[in-house]
Amino acid sequence: MRKIKTLDELKKLQKDVIAMQEKNKTSGNLIQIKVAMATCCIASGSRNTFNFILDELAKRNIEASVTQTGCMGYCYAEPTIEVNIPGKEPVIFGYVNEKKADEIIEKYIRGGELVEGIIPLNYSTIEDIE
Repeated sequence: MRKIKTLDELKKLQKDVIAMQEKNKTSGNLIQIKVAMATCCIASGSRNTFNFILDELAKRNIEASVTQTGCMGYCYAEPTIEVNIPGKEPVIFGYVNEKKADEIIEKYIRGGELVEGIIPLNYSTIEDIE
């Protein structure tokens, strides 16, 4: 992660974060990517994964909402990300380093092709039970 050295850099980062938050509020039709960023996740490299995903989506002109989240409960498979493409069920991927993130962006997000590394759903939400 880059270091902030000047007040101008800090102000730019603040504007970028505010813009990202506004975009996330209206992201109903956008691809949503959640990157687990709890302590275990960060120790496993999720900060690099998060930054890589942001950079690559921008380079490839893919509009998406990318957010940080807490522990997803899959500490054994960190870094983990959840990808939610409108109209499809969310998919959680494990062991997502930069190489795997690149494959997910290119094959799954762009091409609609499932890739290796999916963590099977092993829980139900309250809404599923009712």
